[in-house]
Amino acid sequence: MSAEQPCRREVFEYALLRVVPRVERGESMNAGVLVYCRARSLVIARTHLDEERLRALDPGADLAGVRAALHAAEGVCDGGSAAGQAAGQEPGSRFRWLVAPRSTVVQPGPVHTGLTCDPEAEAERLLELLVR
Repeated sequence: MSAEQPCRREVFEYALLRVVPRVERGESMNAGVLVYCRARSLVIARTHLDEERLRALDPGADLAGVRAALHAAEGVCDGGSAAGQAAGQEPGSRFRWLVAPRSTVVQPGPVHTGLTCDPEAEAERLLELLVR
């Protein structure tokens, strides 16, 4: 009989990506999640844009622009050539750049922390729970 190995829980940080189509109205909707785990040198973005909901907030919203901004966040996390200057940065630096406050249509929310055995599964769980 083999004893099941307990998972090694690691500290992770996460922030939501919010779409704020009209800043003056103060309305936003969640469209993605960023997850960073220092112990695993991992930064992940998972996104989902509910276009119908965004159109309800702002019928004139630039859907293509919002999709491009969300795709760019995913590219920065991947660290490939699509990440531009961030491509050579460590995952923690890329995460900090992504969660820095900005006044754009796609904005990061506050950073939260937790413990997880699987940061990638955590990103999917948070996307399902907080975005979809």
